[in-house]
Amino acid sequence: MLGYITRRLLGVIPVLLMVSLIVFMLMHAAPGDPVSMLISDEASPEDRARVAAAWGLDQPVWVQYLNFLQNAVMLDFGDSFRYQQPVIDLVLERLPASLELALYATLMAVIVGIPLGIWAAARPNSIVDTLASFGGFFGISMPNFWLGIMLILIFAGQLNLLPSGGRMSWGDEIPRLTGFLTVDAVLQGRWGELRLAFVHLLLPTVVLGTAMTGIIMQLTRASMLENLAEDYVMTARAKGVRARTILWLHAFRNALVSVITIIGLEFGALLSGAIIVETIFSWPGIGQLLIQGIGARDFPLITGLVIIYTALFVLLNLLIDVLYTIVDPRIRMR
Repeated sequence: MLGYITRRLLGVIPVLLMVSLIVFMLMHAAPGDPVSMLISDEASPEDRARVAAAWGLDQPVWVQYLNFLQNAVMLDFGDSFRYQQPVIDLVLERLPASLELALYATLMAVIVGIPLGIWAAARPNSIVDTLASFGGFFGISMPNFWLGIMLILIFAGQLNLLPSGGRMSWGDEIPRLTGFLTVDAVLQGRWGELRLAFVHLLLPTVVLGTAMTGIIMQLTRASMLENLAEDYVMTARAKGVRARTILWLHAFRNALVSVITIIGLEFGALLSGAIIVETIFSWPGIGQLLIQGIGARDFPLITGLVIIYTALFVLLNLLIDVLYTIVDPRIRMR
Protein backbone atom coordinates (compact mmCIF):
# COMPACT_ATOMS: atom_id res chain seq x y z
CA MET A 1 0.00 0.00 0.00
CA LEU A 2 2.89 2.35 0.71
CA GLY A 3 4.02 2.14 -2.91
CA TYR A 4 0.49 2.89 -4.11
CA ILE A 5 0.22 5.95 -1.85
CA THR A 6 3.64 7.17 -3.00
CA ARG A 7 2.64 6.88 -6.67
CA ARG A 8 -0.62 8.71 -6.02
CA LEU A 9 1.20 11.53 -4.21
CA LEU A 10 3.67 11.83 -7.08
CA GLY A 11 0.73 11.99 -9.47
CA VAL A 12 -0.52 15.07 -7.65
CA ILE A 13 2.46 17.11 -8.91
CA PRO A 14 1.48 17.31 -12.63
CA VAL A 15 -2.14 17.99 -11.63
CA LEU A 16 -1.12 20.95 -9.49
CA LEU A 17 1.19 22.24 -12.21
CA MET A 18 -1.57 22.11 -14.82
CA VAL A 19 -4.12 23.75 -12.52
CA SER A 20 -1.72 26.52 -11.52
CA LEU A 21 -0.83 27.22 -15.16
CA ILE A 22 -4.47 27.39 -16.26
CA VAL A 23 -5.51 29.63 -13.37
CA PHE A 24 -2.48 31.89 -13.77
CA MET A 25 -3.04 32.38 -17.48
CA LEU A 26 -6.78 32.91 -17.13
CA MET A 27 -6.28 35.54 -14.45
CA HIS A 28 -3.84 37.48 -16.62
CA ALA A 29 -6.06 37.11 -19.70
CA ALA A 30 -9.15 38.43 -17.90
CA PRO A 31 -9.96 42.12 -18.37
CA GLY A 32 -8.89 44.50 -15.63
CA ASP A 33 -5.66 45.69 -14.11
CA PRO A 34 -4.64 44.75 -10.55
CA VAL A 35 -2.53 47.91 -10.32
CA SER A 36 -5.75 49.92 -10.54
CA MET A 37 -6.97 48.07 -7.46
CA LEU A 38 -3.82 48.92 -5.53
CA ILE A 39 -3.68 52.66 -6.12
CA SER A 40 -6.16 55.46 -6.75
CA ASP A 41 -7.39 56.45 -10.19
CA GLU A 42 -5.62 59.81 -9.83
CA ALA A 43 -2.17 58.26 -9.53
CA SER A 44 0.47 59.34 -12.01
CA PRO A 45 1.99 56.96 -14.57
CA GLU A 46 5.20 57.02 -12.54
CA ASP A 47 3.33 55.85 -9.44
CA ARG A 48 1.65 53.08 -11.41
CA ALA A 49 4.98 51.92 -12.78
CA ARG A 50 6.53 51.94 -9.31
CA VAL A 51 3.68 49.86 -7.84
CA ALA A 52 3.82 47.40 -10.74
CA ALA A 53 7.56 46.97 -10.25
CA ALA A 54 7.15 46.49 -6.50
CA TRP A 55 4.72 43.61 -7.02
CA GLY A 56 6.55 42.15 -10.03
CA LEU A 57 3.68 42.95 -12.39
CA ASP A 58 5.97 44.68 -14.86
CA GLN A 59 7.65 41.40 -15.81
CA PRO A 60 6.47 39.08 -18.61
CA VAL A 61 3.73 36.62 -17.65
CA TRP A 62 5.96 33.59 -18.05
CA VAL A 63 8.57 35.12 -15.74
CA GLN A 64 5.88 35.83 -13.15
CA TYR A 65 4.66 32.25 -13.41
CA LEU A 66 8.14 30.76 -12.99
CA ASN A 67 8.76 32.97 -9.98
CA PHE A 68 5.45 31.84 -8.53
CA LEU A 69 6.31 28.15 -9.03
CA GLN A 70 9.73 28.61 -7.45
CA ASN A 71 8.16 30.06 -4.32
CA ALA A 72 5.14 27.73 -4.30
CA VAL A 73 7.43 24.73 -3.84
CA MET A 74 8.20 26.14 -0.39
CA LEU A 75 4.47 26.82 0.21
CA ASP A 76 5.07 30.51 -0.38
CA PHE A 77 2.28 31.77 -2.65
CA GLY A 78 3.32 35.39 -2.30
CA ASP A 79 1.60 38.26 -0.55
CA SER A 80 -2.02 39.17 -1.13
CA PHE A 81 -2.58 42.45 -2.97
CA ARG A 82 -5.73 43.16 -0.95
CA TYR A 83 -4.63 42.15 2.56
CA GLN A 84 -0.88 42.82 2.33
CA GLN A 85 -0.26 39.49 4.08
CA PRO A 86 1.22 36.14 3.00
CA VAL A 87 -1.40 34.05 1.22
CA ILE A 88 -0.57 30.92 3.22
CA ASP A 89 -1.22 32.80 6.49
CA LEU A 90 -4.61 33.99 5.24
CA VAL A 91 -5.57 30.49 4.13
CA LEU A 92 -4.51 28.87 7.42
CA GLU A 93 -6.51 31.49 9.28
CA ARG A 94 -9.70 30.95 7.25
CA LEU A 95 -9.43 27.22 6.43
CA PRO A 96 -10.71 25.92 9.82
CA ALA A 97 -13.97 27.86 9.37
CA SER A 98 -14.61 26.22 5.97
CA LEU A 99 -13.60 22.78 7.22
CA GLU A 100 -15.83 23.06 10.28
CA LEU A 101 -18.82 24.04 8.16
CA ALA A 102 -18.16 21.27 5.63
CA LEU A 103 -17.69 18.65 8.35
CA TYR A 104 -20.98 19.48 10.07
CA ALA A 105 -22.80 19.57 6.73
CA THR A 106 -21.36 16.14 5.89
CA LEU A 107 -22.27 14.83 9.34
CA MET A 108 -25.85 16.01 8.86
CA ALA A 109 -26.03 14.41 5.42
CA VAL A 110 -24.70 11.08 6.72
CA ILE A 111 -26.95 10.97 9.78
CA VAL A 112 -30.06 11.79 7.75
CA GLY A 113 -29.30 10.39 4.29
CA ILE A 114 -28.02 6.89 5.12
CA PRO A 115 -30.86 5.80 7.46
CA LEU A 116 -33.45 7.24 5.05
CA GLY A 117 -31.89 5.36 2.14
CA ILE A 118 -31.79 2.09 4.08
CA TRP A 119 -35.34 2.57 5.32
CA ALA A 120 -36.60 3.28 1.81
CA ALA A 121 -34.78 0.25 0.37
CA ALA A 122 -36.17 -2.02 3.08
CA ARG A 123 -39.73 -1.03 2.09
CA PRO A 124 -39.66 -0.50 -1.70
CA ASN A 125 -42.69 1.12 -3.33
CA SER A 126 -44.18 1.97 0.06
CA ILE A 127 -45.22 5.38 1.36
CA VAL A 128 -41.89 5.56 3.21
CA ASP A 129 -40.00 4.92 -0.01
CA THR A 130 -42.07 7.53 -1.85
CA LEU A 131 -41.58 10.23 0.79
CA ALA A 132 -37.86 9.50 1.15
CA SER A 133 -37.34 9.61 -2.62
CA PHE A 134 -39.26 12.87 -2.83
CA GLY A 135 -37.12 14.34 -0.06
CA GLY A 136 -33.96 13.18 -1.84
CA PHE A 137 -34.96 14.76 -5.14
CA PHE A 138 -35.97 17.93 -3.31
CA GLY A 139 -32.55 18.19 -1.68
CA ILE A 140 -30.70 17.59 -4.93
CA SER A 141 -32.81 20.03 -6.94
CA MET A 142 -33.00 22.89 -4.44
CA PRO A 143 -30.56 25.76 -5.30
CA ASN A 144 -28.57 26.46 -2.14
CA PHE A 145 -28.50 30.23 -2.69
CA TRP A 146 -32.32 30.36 -2.83
CA LEU A 147 -32.69 28.04 0.16
CA GLY A 148 -30.22 30.13 2.15
CA ILE A 149 -32.06 33.38 1.44
CA MET A 150 -35.43 31.82 2.33
CA LEU A 151 -34.13 30.41 5.62
CA ILE A 152 -32.63 33.78 6.54
CA LEU A 153 -35.91 35.55 5.78
CA ILE A 154 -37.94 33.06 7.82
CA PHE A 155 -35.76 32.15 10.82
CA ALA A 156 -33.73 35.36 11.15
CA GLY A 157 -36.07 37.97 9.69
CA GLN A 158 -39.61 36.86 10.57
CA LEU A 159 -39.17 34.57 13.57
CA ASN A 160 -35.92 36.10 14.89
CA LEU A 161 -34.80 32.70 16.16
CA LEU A 162 -31.40 32.33 14.51
CA PRO A 163 -28.64 34.73 13.42
CA SER A 164 -28.55 35.70 9.77
CA GLY A 165 -24.81 35.32 9.38
CA GLY A 166 -21.37 35.32 10.90
CA ARG A 167 -19.55 32.67 12.87
CA MET A 168 -20.00 34.14 16.34
CA SER A 169 -21.95 36.99 17.91
CA TRP A 170 -20.25 40.37 18.18
CA GLY A 171 -18.23 40.57 21.40
CA ASP A 172 -18.30 36.81 22.05
CA GLU A 173 -14.86 35.52 21.16
CA ILE A 174 -13.23 32.16 21.87
CA PRO A 175 -9.42 32.02 22.25
CA ARG A 176 -8.11 30.22 19.18
CA LEU A 177 -6.57 26.82 19.79
CA THR A 178 -7.49 24.67 16.79
CA GLY A 179 -9.51 27.18 14.76
CA PHE A 180 -12.65 25.04 15.10
CA LEU A 181 -14.92 27.09 17.35
CA THR A 182 -16.95 24.14 18.63
CA VAL A 183 -13.79 22.19 19.48
CA ASP A 184 -12.11 25.20 21.09
CA ALA A 185 -15.22 25.89 23.19
CA VAL A 186 -15.29 22.29 24.47
CA LEU A 187 -11.56 22.25 25.22
CA GLN A 188 -11.87 25.42 27.28
CA GLY A 189 -15.19 24.57 28.91
CA ARG A 190 -16.96 27.61 27.45
CA TRP A 191 -20.44 26.11 27.13
CA GLY A 192 -22.24 29.37 26.45
CA GLU A 193 -19.98 30.09 23.48
CA LEU A 194 -20.43 26.48 22.35
CA ARG A 195 -24.19 27.00 22.16
CA LEU A 196 -23.69 30.23 20.21
CA ALA A 197 -21.30 28.49 17.81
CA PHE A 198 -23.89 25.79 17.09
CA VAL A 199 -26.62 28.40 16.66
CA HIS A 200 -24.53 30.22 14.04
CA LEU A 201 -23.66 26.91 12.36
CA LEU A 202 -27.24 25.69 12.04
CA LEU A 203 -28.53 27.59 8.99
CA PRO A 204 -25.39 27.38 6.80
CA THR A 205 -25.00 23.69 7.71
CA VAL A 206 -28.57 22.92 6.63
CA VAL A 207 -28.19 24.86 3.38
CA LEU A 208 -24.83 23.32 2.53
CA GLY A 209 -25.79 19.77 3.51
CA THR A 210 -29.24 19.58 1.91
CA ALA A 211 -28.04 18.58 -1.55
CA MET A 212 -25.52 16.12 -0.13
CA THR A 213 -28.26 14.54 2.01
CA GLY A 214 -30.38 13.92 -1.07
CA ILE A 215 -27.48 12.44 -3.02
CA ILE A 216 -26.44 10.10 -0.19
CA MET A 217 -30.04 9.03 0.38
CA GLN A 218 -30.61 8.19 -3.30
CA LEU A 219 -27.31 6.36 -3.68
CA THR A 220 -27.79 4.39 -0.45
CA ARG A 221 -31.27 3.35 -1.55
CA ALA A 222 -30.06 2.25 -4.99
CA SER A 223 -27.06 0.34 -3.60
CA MET A 224 -29.17 -1.36 -0.94
CA LEU A 225 -31.83 -2.44 -3.46
CA GLU A 226 -29.09 -3.91 -5.66
CA ASN A 227 -27.52 -5.84 -2.78
CA LEU A 228 -30.85 -7.01 -1.35
CA ALA A 229 -31.53 -8.72 -4.70
CA GLU A 230 -28.27 -10.70 -4.58
CA ASP A 231 -28.14 -14.47 -4.04
CA TYR A 232 -26.34 -14.25 -0.68
CA VAL A 233 -29.26 -12.28 0.75
CA MET A 234 -31.74 -14.87 -0.45
CA THR A 235 -29.55 -17.59 1.09
CA ALA A 236 -29.42 -15.73 4.41
CA ARG A 237 -33.19 -15.38 4.43
CA ALA A 238 -33.58 -19.09 3.65
CA LYS A 239 -31.38 -19.90 6.65
CA GLY A 240 -33.65 -17.83 8.89
CA VAL A 241 -31.28 -14.92 9.54
CA ARG A 242 -33.12 -11.98 11.05
CA ALA A 243 -34.15 -9.23 8.63
CA ARG A 244 -32.31 -6.55 10.62
CA THR A 245 -29.08 -8.56 10.52
CA ILE A 246 -29.40 -9.05 6.76
CA LEU A 247 -30.13 -5.37 6.25
CA TRP A 248 -27.31 -3.88 8.31
CA LEU A 249 -24.62 -6.54 8.55
CA HIS A 250 -24.78 -7.98 5.04
CA ALA A 251 -26.45 -5.65 2.54
CA PHE A 252 -25.36 -2.32 4.00
CA ARG A 253 -21.77 -3.47 4.48
CA ASN A 254 -21.52 -4.33 0.79
CA ALA A 255 -23.22 -1.08 -0.20
CA LEU A 256 -20.89 0.96 2.01
CA VAL A 257 -18.08 1.16 -0.58
CA SER A 258 -20.15 3.19 -3.01
CA VAL A 259 -21.56 5.30 -0.15
CA ILE A 260 -18.05 6.14 1.09
CA THR A 261 -17.10 7.15 -2.44
CA ILE A 262 -19.90 9.66 -2.77
CA ILE A 263 -19.35 10.99 0.76
CA GLY A 264 -15.70 11.71 0.03
CA LEU A 265 -16.39 13.29 -3.35
CA GLU A 266 -19.24 15.39 -1.98
CA PHE A 267 -17.12 16.55 0.95
CA GLY A 268 -14.54 17.83 -1.50
CA ALA A 269 -17.32 19.47 -3.48
CA LEU A 270 -18.62 21.11 -0.31
CA LEU A 271 -15.28 22.82 0.25
CA SER A 272 -15.36 24.37 -3.21
CA GLY A 273 -19.12 24.74 -3.41
CA ALA A 274 -19.35 26.55 -0.07
CA ILE A 275 -18.36 29.79 -1.81
CA ILE A 276 -21.99 30.82 -2.33
CA VAL A 277 -23.11 29.70 1.13
CA GLU A 278 -20.22 31.48 2.83
CA THR A 279 -21.05 34.65 0.93
CA ILE A 280 -24.75 34.50 1.83
CA PHE A 281 -24.11 33.89 5.53
CA SER A 282 -20.97 36.07 5.80
CA TRP A 283 -19.05 32.99 6.89
CA PRO A 284 -15.33 33.86 7.24
CA GLY A 285 -13.98 30.89 5.29
CA ILE A 286 -11.76 30.43 2.27
CA GLY A 287 -14.78 30.56 -0.06
CA GLN A 288 -15.55 34.11 0.97
CA LEU A 289 -11.82 34.86 0.77
CA LEU A 290 -11.76 33.64 -2.84
CA ILE A 291 -14.69 35.88 -3.80
CA GLN A 292 -12.93 38.88 -2.27
CA GLY A 293 -9.74 37.97 -4.09
CA ILE A 294 -11.53 37.77 -7.44
CA GLY A 295 -13.16 41.14 -6.85
CA ALA A 296 -9.77 42.69 -6.08
CA ARG A 297 -7.94 40.93 -8.95
CA ASP A 298 -5.65 39.47 -6.30
CA PHE A 299 -3.50 37.14 -8.43
CA PRO A 300 -1.46 35.50 -5.62
CA LEU A 301 -4.50 34.92 -3.43
CA ILE A 302 -6.65 33.41 -6.20
CA THR A 303 -3.91 31.14 -7.53
CA GLY A 304 -2.88 29.99 -4.07
CA LEU A 305 -6.46 29.21 -3.05
CA VAL A 306 -7.21 27.22 -6.21
CA ILE A 307 -4.04 25.17 -5.78
CA ILE A 308 -4.92 24.45 -2.15
CA TYR A 309 -8.47 23.48 -3.16
CA THR A 310 -7.03 21.08 -5.74
CA ALA A 311 -4.54 19.56 -3.31
CA LEU A 312 -7.24 18.98 -0.69
CA PHE A 313 -9.53 17.33 -3.23
CA VAL A 314 -6.81 14.99 -4.54
CA LEU A 315 -5.67 14.03 -1.03
CA LEU A 316 -9.27 13.37 -0.07
CA ASN A 317 -9.64 10.96 -2.98
CA LEU A 318 -6.51 9.17 -1.79
CA LEU A 319 -7.99 8.85 1.70
CA ILE A 320 -11.15 7.34 0.20
CA ASP A 321 -9.11 4.71 -1.65
CA VAL A 322 -7.37 3.76 1.60
CA LEU A 323 -10.71 3.50 3.41
CA TYR A 324 -11.87 0.99 0.82
CA THR A 325 -9.42 -1.59 2.17
CA ILE A 326 -10.76 -1.08 5.70
CA VAL A 327 -14.42 -1.38 4.75
CA ASP A 328 -13.94 -4.29 2.31
CA PRO A 329 -10.81 -6.45 2.96
CA ARG A 330 -11.22 -7.99 -0.51
CA ILE A 331 -9.99 -4.72 -2.02
CA ARG A 332 -6.23 -4.39 -2.14
CA MET A 333 -4.10 -1.53 -3.43
CA ARG A 334 -1.84 -2.81 -6.17
